[in-house]
Amino acid sequence: MNKDELQQRIAAFPYWYHRIELTDGVTTPGWAPISADAYRIPDDLSGKRVLDVGAWDGFWTFEAMKRGAAQVIAIDDFSDFVGEIEVEVEDRKAWETFDLCREALGYDHDSCQRHEMTIYDLTPETFGMFDVVFCFGVLYHLRWPMYAIDKLSDVCTGDLFMESAVSDDFSAYRGGLGKGFGSDMVAEFYPNDEYGENETNWWAPTLRCMGSMVKASGFETVRGWKLTDKPQRISQCRGFVWGTKDQTKG
Repeated sequence: MNKDELQQRIAAFPYWYHRIELTDGVTTPGWAPISADAYRIPDDLSGKRVLDVGAWDGFWTFEAMKRGAAQVIAIDDFSDFVGEIEVEVEDRKAWETFDLCREALGYDHDSCQRHEMTIYDLTPETFGMFDVVFCFGVLYHLRWPMYAIDKLSDVCTGDLFMESAVSDDFSAYRGGLGKGFGSDMVAEFYPNDEYGENETNWWAPTLRCMGSMVKASGFETVRGWKLTDKPQRISQCRGFVWGTKDQTKG
């Protein structure tokens, strides 16, 4: 498709979450990720099988492809509406935005797959094993986060990259921004819409807690860092964990 057609098709969607660079200088109008460099994804993923959990529009799926991945499997269950999408008018178009981007970038449907499914249904038999797993913006939407991390560990032979809301610098019950739990080993629970007025936000662990959860699931080496040490708004209260399995085991 030409540039004008691509721009028209992009504009036809009422909501974009990801800001994705396509062809001819065209970029989708999303706002995420806030800082792609903060995720510390290796520049070279040549030959890797990658799982992208909670893919949404597909930013990290396509980034993995651009960085040389042999195959990327994207999954999403479309349960998050970021607290602002009008569900009744179907602003979230499921895989339609992903499919448009995949078409524009020229990736085939085998090496760049997408499947509607929940993280809890992942098993080694579903898609096989993965060298690298991405799980970004997902953990705090899960009712059973530790179980979900165990499911990711079951299908990962190498590296797990995880990003989530964290409660180091924010607590819905202790006074909001600047009133978080620091390095305590805790996770804050939201039974309603206490976090960001979004009913799909359930938990926010501290960075220390999230890292320990990843280690407990079987990743021997774990690194963790925050998006910023001094967040100015709730959207900046994010943490990252990179877990690596010992390749000499198993």
